[in-house]
Amino acid sequence: MVDTLHDTEYRGFASDNYAGVHPEVIDALTAANGGHQVAYGGDAYTARLQEVLRAEFGDATEAFPVFNGTGANVVALTSMMPRWGAVICCDTAHVNTDEGGAPERVSGLKLLTVATPNGKLTPESIATQAWGWGDEHRAQPLTVSITQTTELGTLYTPEQVRSIADFAHGHGMAVHMDGARIWNAAAALGVPLREFTSDAGVDVLSFGGTKNGLLGAEAVVVFDPTRVEGMPYLRKLSMQLASKMRFTSAQLLALFADGLGLRSAEHANAMAARLRGAFDADPVDGLSFSQATEANAVFARLPNAAADRIRERVRFYDWDRAAGLVRWMCSWDTTEADVDGFVTAIREEMAQEPTTLVS
Repeated sequence: MVDTLHDTEYRGFASDNYAGVHPEVIDALTAANGGHQVAYGGDAYTARLQEVLRAEFGDATEAFPVFNGTGANVVALTSMMPRWGAVICCDTAHVNTDEGGAPERVSGLKLLTVATPNGKLTPESIATQAWGWGDEHRAQPLTVSITQTTELGTLYTPEQVRSIADFAHGHGMAVHMDGARIWNAAAALGVPLREFTSDAGVDVLSFGGTKNGLLGAEAVVVFDPTRVEGMPYLRKLSMQLASKMRFTSAQLLALFADGLGLRSAEHANAMAARLRGAFDADPVDGLSFSQATEANAVFARLPNAAADRIRERVRFYDWDRAAGLVRWMCSWDTTEADVDGFVTAIREEMAQEPTTLVS
């Protein structure tokens, strides 16, 4: 038996990846255990996952479970274009800032980035990079990648996704969505997943689960099979093919059982709203916010010295230290007491700062 090596009561606000595995997911893994099942996706759970996702997104849907979000993004984007293809994305997109260069190094593709104030692309901003087709000196823009929710915690509405898809398709480009926090988006928008994905013109989705209570389980979900090529082979050569895939698929299935995925995301979003709301109702001098709090992320500006003192009590990340910008993330297991204790810590440490507002 392995001893518990950490304080199981501790909660931080650094990342929703810090949270443990939801008990209902543990139950799903237990249910999938025992006996033998065909390896590499030939099991009953992976077959059932295909059925569930087709009911959710449409009859043409095909899912390819993978280990992590980086793998999902790299496999998806690689399948969507030839080697000379390029991806248009926000400069803050995870594929650009947090994949360790994996899209470029593993896939060899080119990222064409667009600066945005809120982490969201528009047809107009995409147009700044959507040019040069037929020019052998320029990587060919063939895919647009958007993130839902964005790296800045903002949301695309179904209408906004549709406008991007219409623009991209009209210019011969495919649309990829990085859905690492797709459940938080669905909870915030109050609409079915398909309304801002398959029905809105997205061609391929990186379907997230790890940030919403799973034990490292994601999937590449293809809505339009004409937009991809070689997906089974790419998943294998990218080292994302699970031998005991039943345990990956069982976790993803758990998100759809009894509304677990939506329940967990709704709770995380509510805790972020509680955190933001505490300061909206009773502001603190020197503390401001850079973005609307639309899902489970809160982006705040405060003096670095205060942030460092608070971080000694409750962990969170700097987002842009030069700008005094930090990110506070809430998770499926964040409690009201966690939020209230964090608010108290912030107020106590900010009381030691000068009362000049951070601009």
